[in-house]
Amino acid sequence: MHSIDKVSQHILSSKLIPLFYENDVAVVVEVVKALYAGGIRTIEFTHRGANALENFKALVAIKNEMPDLFLGIGTIKNEEDAKKYIDAGADFLISPVFDTSVADIAYLHKVLWIPGCMTPTEIHNAQVAGCNIVKLFPGNVLGPGFIEAIKPLFSDIHFLVTGGVDATEQSIMSWLKAGAAGVGLGSKLITKNVLANKQYGELTTISKQLLAIEGLK
Repeated sequence: MHSIDKVSQHILSSKLIPLFYENDVAVVVEVVKALYAGGIRTIEFTHRGANALENFKALVAIKNEMPDLFLGIGTIKNEEDAKKYIDAGADFLISPVFDTSVADIAYLHKVLWIPGCMTPTEIHNAQVAGCNIVKLFPGNVLGPGFIEAIKPLFSDIHFLVTGGVDATEQSIMSWLKAGAAGVGLGSKLITKNVLANKQYGELTTISKQLLAIEGLK
């Protein structure tokens, strides 16, 4: 298991974190391989469906084929789910909310936890709990101006943004220039069309193009 500091440094250096869920485990595996082939080294699989845990375990089982990949689990909202995925081998946990029980279990097992926050009070509570990376969600509601406004108040916090980030240079750079440390890309990158038609080569190509953006190098 990687240390919290190592995982944190890796995530902050990655800047671009794809996130997705899919029921079909074969598709899940191919999507991760396609992202990896495109240069992606940090991926969030989301706990959003009946097959989430088993599919995540399948990804962990092939991580030896991608030795520098950091694989996390998202949409963690309670202690029980956090423990299941920690036991399954998650490198990090991401939540859409701030939950003290998840904070406690992550601390106990020495696993990086990134809570989701939307207000200065939530960010403050996360900071008091020892978090130095916070997910701002939903980004499409908050906007880049929100980061510009709160960054001076929380200069020690690194902000990731998900929700409302497009797979374009203009969208990604608007967040990074506002002060975000990185962005999460879901259905705007791993589209329904990619999943339904198994367009893995296209996903690899788009990933390479995004990582070539000057601000992501």
